Amino acid sequence: MDPIILWNLITSILVGLVMFMLKNSHEEQQRIQILLNKTREEIARDHITRAEVRADLEKIMERFDSGFERLEAKIDALAKGKQ
Repeated sequence: MDPIILWNLITSILVGLVMFMLKNSHEEQQRIQILLNKTREEIARDHITRAEVRADLEKIMERFDSGFERLEAKIDALAKGKQ
């Protein structure tokens, strides 16, 4: 077999393998990019904003305040009843 033909065959096989590996790594990179984008969307969807946290905390504090006011009123009524 002619050495030039053998050399061409070897380099063609090597170039083919390199191209196949590059194609596979590019596809894997695209797949990972898609998964990363989906993860970012899910995180943004599942997390709440600071304004929502503040609003929720404000509601909780209002309920605590109303509960403490009722307790104070009951304590005052008990104190007046004992006097």
